[in-house]
Amino acid sequence: MPDFVDRVVLHLTAGNGGHGVASIHREKFKPLGGPDGGNGGHGGDVVLAVDSNAHTLLDFHHHPHQKAANGKQGAGSHRNGGQGADLVLRVPDGTVVLDDFGDVLADLTGPGQQFVAAQGGRGGLGNAALASTKRKAPGFALLGEPGESRDVVLELKSVADVGLVGFPSAGKSSLIAAVSAARPKIADYPFTTLVPNLGVVAAGDTTFTVADVPGLVPGAAQGKGLGLDFLRHVERCAVLLHVLDCATLEPGRDPLSDLDALEAELAGYEGTFGELLGKPRLVALNKIDVPEARELADLVRPELEARGLPVFEISAVARAGLRELTYALADAVAADRAARPAPDATRIVLRPKAVDDAGFTIEPDSTEPGAHVVRGAKPERWVRQTDFTNDEAVGYLADRLARLGVEAQLAKLGAQRGSAVTIGEVTFDFEPTGGVDESEYAPMRRGYDERLDTGPKRTRADERLSAKRARRTHDEVDDVADNEVDG
Repeated sequence: MPDFVDRVVLHLTAGNGGHGVASIHREKFKPLGGPDGGNGGHGGDVVLAVDSNAHTLLDFHHHPHQKAANGKQGAGSHRNGGQGADLVLRVPDGTVVLDDFGDVLADLTGPGQQFVAAQGGRGGLGNAALASTKRKAPGFALLGEPGESRDVVLELKSVADVGLVGFPSAGKSSLIAAVSAARPKIADYPFTTLVPNLGVVAAGDTTFTVADVPGLVPGAAQGKGLGLDFLRHVERCAVLLHVLDCATLEPGRDPLSDLDALEAELAGYEGTFGELLGKPRLVALNKIDVPEARELADLVRPELEARGLPVFEISAVARAGLRELTYALADAVAADRAARPAPDATRIVLRPKAVDDAGFTIEPDSTEPGAHVVRGAKPERWVRQTDFTNDEAVGYLADRLARLGVEAQLAKLGAQRGSAVTIGEVTFDFEPTGGVDESEYAPMRRGYDERLDTGPKRTRADERLSAKRARRTHDEVDDVADNEVDG
């Protein structure tokens, strides 16, 4: 069973929104007191948050399916449903979130960083919220919107200042154990290090982190050995340190050929955060406590320096030359930090809606002659929230689409009565409720209940006017009677 995982695929499902409810208030002597259906609660989001106490993606390796809580359904007496709780997934610092196509969705670095990976569905409105002067008693409510479902890939890329680059058994683990308090596994066989190890090093006034990652072999940039796992964890490093084994007994290997192979793999890797060869690089000729290794180090050092690389002769076991190396690494890290631009202050980005943005687009449907497909956040959400078993709810949807201009635009594009129109996952027969011109459209008065209309309220002015009319009528009757008597 692995104890370290740095890449997982998560299947995320946000919470569904709760349904709104259609309800009529009833009490003694007031059986039809008006609509009082409450709204449904919103579904919970799935949120990825950086946690300094998390160091691996192992938990998600065992539990790849994660789902947030659903919103609760509304109830009568204007009671809204409860909100679904967000599902917060704790991830290590340095986690990169990618979609199915490999595009980066978020780069989570630094405590407190969060990313909403799956959005919860909206709660449906109850009939109390849908009531208006023209729709006094809606007999329907909106459904809750389904939560977003998506697959994301999490990749852990270590956040370190210095990355140790070298072949297996070059002494990287011994070096990080000698300069820091890290205690990686050390043995005399290749690929002892299978997972990254981080160590903190203090040199003068500078404190930096060093990453000891799995060893590199030729062809690693194409996925050979543990190469991709290795290279992923040095992408973020500011400085790379080539650890070259001067005491290797393998035929055909020497510090110069090892360096050429390492540089070739760095050049062949396409990282997310820039070219690896563009980073400052230093060389550590290791194992000089062996006499033959010291002679070889003295021999190859001039050629390495001729390439413009700072060279240090060290022995991680004997702890020789480590002070000079750590101070040189500290200077390189400090220079990189000073060259970085200052972080921008938090700004609010305003993206005003375009004046010609209708909120939807209509395209011809290639699968059927004369058919059209309507795309847009609003119409697609309205369709998802419509209860198609309720004729009044379907009529309300038609009203909303007509007010948005969908019917008029379909008519302009040549849609005929009975043509197929697809919105989201639902296909309708085009039945316009008005003319081809949007100005000719007048929405029907759906949801009206005459039993709730007790007549217009009479004001004092109305009562005085009625009394005046009554007196005038009485006077007219008297005049007619007087004329008859006189006659």
